[in-house]
Amino acid sequence: MKKVLLVAFLMVFTLMAGMGQVEANDGFFEIRGSDTQVNLTGNLAEAFMDLNPEAVISVTGGGSGTGIAGIINNQFALANSSREISEAEMEQARERGVEPVRIVIALDALSVVVHEDNPVSELTVDQIGAIFRGEITNWSEVGGEDKEISMYGRQSNSGTYVFFREYVVKGDYSEDKMRMNGNAQIVEGVLSDDSGIGYVGVGYTVDEGEVIDGLKMVNVAIDENSPYVSPMDPANVADGSYPVARPLHHYSNGQPEGMVREYIEFVLSDEGQQVAVDSGFYPITDEYREINRENLGW
Repeated sequence: MKKVLLVAFLMVFTLMAGMGQVEANDGFFEIRGSDTQVNLTGNLAEAFMDLNPEAVISVTGGGSGTGIAGIINNQFALANSSREISEAEMEQARERGVEPVRIVIALDALSVVVHEDNPVSELTVDQIGAIFRGEITNWSEVGGEDKEISMYGRQSNSGTYVFFREYVVKGDYSEDKMRMNGNAQIVEGVLSDDSGIGYVGVGYTVDEGEVIDGLKMVNVAIDENSPYVSPMDPANVADGSYPVARPLHHYSNGQPEGMVREYIEFVLSDEGQQVAVDSGFYPITDEYREINRENLGW
């Protein structure tokens, strides 16, 4: 508890002072960005600090866009991002003398959730996209009751917002979609709305390994001729059969050094990957381990 309070104090001090460090300063460094990754990264940081008492790590959210913008401007050691950095952002960073390095830290099954009383339990990617584009507006159009659909999603600075738009919506979001500040707010909205549908990181759908009471996770198929797949089975994420899986990232300015490197080594170790699993996410696959080896030069 003492360390948590110290992290909070240093976070506030750093924000007030406008300071940022690419490398750890006397054991202290910051990680900012993706709200999806706040709990995961907080757990990783706590586990690392338990093993390294000299380390003090501040973890804050604000969205993937906030994290990437901070790395572009060299404001802190690591960005959290639930999407890949864009080519335009890479060019912007390089114009500032910054070289963002992608590090995949875990996998997420981006989950479509509804109220437990909703009889709909299966949807295709196209149906989900049509709902969030505003083309399907009533649950009866997808086998449910005659109720108007209410949509809960993220704000535009969110990596989840961008990923879901590109890979599922494949167009513009409906203006009727409610823009929530984070995953937890989406879950709360759906829990209180039996006509609601939302999309959240899988780690926000479970409590001690079980789906949160009142919430239902929708099984998703690539198309109507494909099997409907649950995001709760790690094998479905590892083999790519769950169609809305994605990697979660840290980004650094150049290859990490010193305490930041030690932290990354821990995150990618078996112990660190178990923390990801315990946080409700999934370990990285061999494909992403190879990407990390190439990017980190280890």
